Amino acid sequence: MSMQETQGLRSIIVNDHEITYDIHGDADGPSVLLVSGWCQDYRLFKYVVDKLAQNHKVIRINWRGHSDPSTEILDFGVAEQASDVIAVLDALGIDQVIPVSTSHGGWANIELCERLGTARVPRSIVIDWIMIEASEGFIHDLQVSQTEVHWVQGRQNLFDLWLGVSHNEAISNHLNKEMAAFGYDMWSRSCRVIENAYKKWGSPLKRMAALTEKRPIIHVYSQAPVEGYEEMQDQFISEHLWFGYRHINGQTHFPTLESPQETAHEISNFVKAV
Repeated sequence: MSMQETQGLRSIIVNDHEITYDIHGDADGPSVLLVSGWCQDYRLFKYVVDKLAQNHKVIRINWRGHSDPSTEILDFGVAEQASDVIAVLDALGIDQVIPVSTSHGGWANIELCERLGTARVPRSIVIDWIMIEASEGFIHDLQVSQTEVHWVQGRQNLFDLWLGVSHNEAISNHLNKEMAAFGYDMWSRSCRVIENAYKKWGSPLKRMAALTEKRPIIHVYSQAPVEGYEEMQDQFISEHLWFGYRHINGQTHFPTLESPQETAHEISNFVKAV
């Protein structure tokens, strides 16, 4: 493996792929690892990283193929995402880490938890990850996004859902410029991987419940996908005391952009409890 500095990000070759990342802060204690969902990058955390770095060492890592949206690479999925992150953490000598993932980056987050165990990953945070089993409409949009003819419409359906009724300029920019910069190759892959994850596990709650070693995990979110979302999570908590949730008032799928102060506060408080 090799490292170099490029365009403000550090670059490292692991598993024969370039992974870019940056580091903020140098506090003692577990490092905070920020990873996005698919077709996103480190900029998703631009409003929370400095706030978190006041009290924590913070590492932002881009998934393979996500440093340059125009680059097509060989196929990969959750297993490869987790392997890449572990290789970077090993190269940096990070002994203990709290992963913070957004959206369907949660599947790789929990894979990290499984592989590294509670000694190295004592707790975890998932942000705005759809906890319920996937609806027919969501699966349909994922499948449409995998077709070369209609993938742009499928992606737009997802954008409309995630934006909701908001007119937040930062989020519109994130959707229409940052996420839209990724093409069919990455969007079709991401939607296939997400669809397969729901088919395999049923829901994120069931995936977390299947962890060999349980540890505290919280779900921080703004956008509730169904009525009774809190009650459903409360029911899960009654049977799995290691789980919790924090609802942040907002209109969109992106609390790190829409409500950065509150999101950073929830992350920091949870990490400090280690």
